[in-house]
Amino acid sequence: MSQYKALDPDRLLQTLQRLHARIDARFPQAGLSRLCVELTETARASIASAARLAAPNWPLRASVGLIIVLGVVAQFAAAEFLHLEDAEANIGLLQSLEAAVNLLILFGGAAWFLLTLEERIKRRRALDALHGLRSMAHVIDMHQLTKDPTALLQERAPPRRMSKFELTRYLDYCAEMLALIGKLAALHADRMRDPVVIEAVTEIENLTTGLARKIWQKISVIGEIEEAPPQS
Repeated sequence: MSQYKALDPDRLLQTLQRLHARIDARFPQAGLSRLCVELTETARASIASAARLAAPNWPLRASVGLIIVLGVVAQFAAAEFLHLEDAEANIGLLQSLEAAVNLLILFGGAAWFLLTLEERIKRRRALDALHGLRSMAHVIDMHQLTKDPTALLQERAPPRRMSKFELTRYLDYCAEMLALIGKLAALHADRMRDPVVIEAVTEIENLTTGLARKIWQKISVIGEIEEAPPQS
């Protein structure tokens, strides 16, 4: 597959590492830098999880196939045991037919359960990984909530108040982290075309887009603010 038609996990990880280097250079003591480190570790786990989703579980498939073959053999053995061909057109025939139908229904349900077992296991793993990414998005949003552009207008600034440029960069870094979370979530949809997983990925993408929109609204406000001069 062309590198322009699918997300490259290695490039995503490199982008996160470069972002952390930029954050650490600008805000070395800030919690955002440590949060980016944690997001990088979460990204590694998500990339590994997405790779496992794409790989077929051959041991499980072989076991399921063997069980189904044995079940088919058991069905034929049960049909021989019931002796349907020798049954007379009476209550005995009806009872034999009912038993055969019940066996077929039970076998069909068991076969469907086994055939979808791998998909359900992968779905649960994907949803667990996506839950971790969703939690990270909310943590990033908590970091930017306290960065109020109106603080630039205060005549008496609180300790360690950010300048207009620093506040813009801080919010921009938050927006970039949210965008990368959306791309990490999309990896799971690329590897597993399950409707439940795709819906969960879409929810995370909508969440990160909405949170990033709030950040860009703050950045727009900052661009219109004349920063209050520092007090002597």
